[in-house]
Amino acid sequence: MQFRNIFSGIALLAATVTALDTPLDIQKTVTKDCAESEKSKNGDQIWVHYRGKLESTGKEFDASYNRGDPLSLKLGGGQVIRGWEEGLGGMCPGEERTLTIQPEWGYGSRGMGPIPANSVLVFETKLVSINKPPTKDEL
Repeated sequence: MQFRNIFSGIALLAATVTALDTPLDIQKTVTKDCAESEKSKNGDQIWVHYRGKLESTGKEFDASYNRGDPLSLKLGGGQVIRGWEEGLGGMCPGEERTLTIQPEWGYGSRGMGPIPANSVLVFETKLVSINKPPTKDEL
């Protein structure tokens, strides 16, 4: 009976956590998958909704949802932390991922604003659109 529970837990974990050739400093958990074939890649202009929290306390430090507009960035353009550059690649519109990013791929020993130095960051992300501004329905 215990082994069945363990194997069920492992199967659930395997279905939930998707290893997508990412560095060990980033953990991607797909929370809402998509069937679309269009995937984000370096050079794409993308629009992303996100909520950022400190892993140590769970305290939210930033969220695009609070502003009502997703963040627009060029993937691979060095506009965001390295963990985002790696973590947002290969997503399709509507997909949601939780990114857990170690300090070396976040803000490291310097910190940033409300983010203390050497913080592990957790971002709930949703890719809204690729290479075109999102419509009101997509927001």
